[in-house]
Amino acid sequence: MSVKWGIIGPGRIADAVAPDFAHVPGAELVAVASRSAERGAEFARRHGIARVHTGYRAILDDPDVDVLYVATPHPQHRAIALAAIEAGKALMVEKAFTVSSVATREIAAAARNRGVFVMEAMWTRFFPAVVRLRELVAEGAIGEVRSVQADLGVRNRTADDDRFFSPELGGGALFDLGVYVVSFAQMMLGSPSTVAASGALTPSGVDLEESILLGWPDGRSAALQVSLQCAMPGSARVIGTEGWIEVPPRFHHPDRIVVHRHGADPEELVLPATGRGYSHEIEEVTRRVAAGETESPVMPLADTVAVQDVMAAVADRIGMIPEEGPAELT
Repeated sequence: MSVKWGIIGPGRIADAVAPDFAHVPGAELVAVASRSAERGAEFARRHGIARVHTGYRAILDDPDVDVLYVATPHPQHRAIALAAIEAGKALMVEKAFTVSSVATREIAAAARNRGVFVMEAMWTRFFPAVVRLRELVAEGAIGEVRSVQADLGVRNRTADDDRFFSPELGGGALFDLGVYVVSFAQMMLGSPSTVAASGALTPSGVDLEESILLGWPDGRSAALQVSLQCAMPGSARVIGTEGWIEVPPRFHHPDRIVVHRHGADPEELVLPATGRGYSHEIEEVTRRVAAGETESPVMPLADTVAVQDVMAAVADRIGMIPEEGPAELT
């Protein structure tokens, strides 16, 4: 069965994702939607896409599109996702899913009410190296997991008017980088009971960097750091009572892990991704939609809501007020 995909928002991330459809049997990229006819046509030419829709509403009305990949700036996800669900289109929504817990819960509730498949595009969870990490933890390879450490930072030297510094476009370290470290910790430890954070804001009011400490009632913890002004290794560690597993840089798209068991030599497992690495999340959505399922057990909506709740708490702790987009698609 061929599952036909469309892309909304032909920007930088969509340019990176589009070539990986070729690696997924049964996934056919057939349409793209852009508010700019010229930009949409150029994107379609680069990636061999047959149909170009000017405006987002048009692709929702396309009967030959089964799934939409939403790759617009974060605050625009809310209106697009709600309208797409109403139109019965399955969705893969780029991270961060939204910039508020309210909007995330709206989308999750709408998807469940309509029985429409929706998944956050957290590609990290589908990389073969991360899949194997989770298997090893489940097998007890490092005992009981007690803590997670992760960092992700870039030395951003773009102009002050770049999207990264725009509150209207969901800029800041939290929604572009923090979502990775928070989701990784939530994947391994579940939802925390306490959130502490400190950070710095830009003059425009978005976050430049932050350190996050998550806590659980039984003493488990996660120590996380992200930055838009400091380059960081981009590594992660999952620490248990019988050892630890290292995810070398860059942990959010790894090709290997290193298992450290107490009393044994380190064991490196090399598990490369297919294509650029986006093929694995595309394959997950394609398979679930073809099977008539409405959620991914690997990236369920409950996890997306939990991660969004943590990011909302972090924003509150550092004094950032995210600017969520409207609920209605115009």
